Amino acid sequence: MNLRNHFAQGHVIPAYPLALDENRKLSEKHQRALARYYFHAGCGGLAVGVHSTQFEIREPGHALFEPVLRIASETLDAELGDHPRDFVKIAGICGDAAQAVKEGELAVGLGYQAGLLSLTAVKERPLPEILEHCRQVAEVLPVIGFYLQPAVGGRVFPYAFWREFMEIENVVAVKIAPFNRYLTQDVVRAAVEAGRDDISLYTGNDDNIIVDLLTRFAFQTPGGPKTRIIDGGLLGQWGVWTRKAVLLLEEIKKARQEETLGADWLTRNAALTDINAAVFDAANGFAGVIPGIHEVLRRQGLLPGTWCLNPDEKLSPGQSEEIDRVARAYPDFVDDEFVREHLHEWLK
Repeated sequence: MNLRNHFAQGHVIPAYPLALDENRKLSEKHQRALARYYFHAGCGGLAVGVHSTQFEIREPGHALFEPVLRIASETLDAELGDHPRDFVKIAGICGDAAQAVKEGELAVGLGYQAGLLSLTAVKERPLPEILEHCRQVAEVLPVIGFYLQPAVGGRVFPYAFWREFMEIENVVAVKIAPFNRYLTQDVVRAAVEAGRDDISLYTGNDDNIIVDLLTRFAFQTPGGPKTRIIDGGLLGQWGVWTRKAVLLLEEIKKARQEETLGADWLTRNAALTDINAAVFDAANGFAGVIPGIHEVLRRQGLLPGTWCLNPDEKLSPGQSEEIDRVARAYPDFVDDEFVREHLHEWLK
């Protein structure tokens, strides 16, 4: 598999949730079932050890980072053995330089082809130091940049940061997730002005997925006008009802070829944003984002419950009812029937 070409094709890449039982211990059966679900839903990759997998997996008291990465990799390799196709395994990479490099080396040893680099641990440092941090990790494995929204621990970076970040040779993609149109545009422009057509752009803006993927960004460069699209999505939202997300992206790719777009795309964008507000608990500052993802998967039988490693993380008051509401209101985005048909196979 040519990694850059694979990213450029544009894929649904979900963030991998953590499967815990009622004792808040790893449920390996459900962890493997989730990997099989995403594979057979048609995803082009899976991001493991990221926010949805719960950063607490790295704490010594849990020590789940290596086991979860290993389980996902083994399960996906088995599925790829039976159903060969291109598929990228992405590991979440966190911490200071020493930790990030160590996690990158572990990921490579477990068969991961790229690392989604979180900058939360170094976000208060001067920008040149953060860029050097990124370069050090990029020496270990191909890097996916990550623009994380400040509401969940990210930092606002100036355009100049992203312009210089695009000069790092081993950057293969950027996940753009500031939940902000201005900041999203900065990253796209930086890629264009750096001439990095080989760096794919993926939306992480769960509040604006469809419009991000349909927009053709146009910029003037010294070489003339140039356009870019956001190729695919690396999203927490696409960790639920994933089969419908894959079908949606296929529709979007076809629509990109048309000269005009129907106004119904804006209606569908608003619907998916409403869905995301319920699942991610936007009304409460995203306090219930991980339990919300778990609740959808629990209802389908893919998770045994909504438990998190942090017992304070739970559904917010009224969040379950909001998930009820959006599931009823937007059935075309729900893949419950697909899951019912295959659940027994995935839980084997």
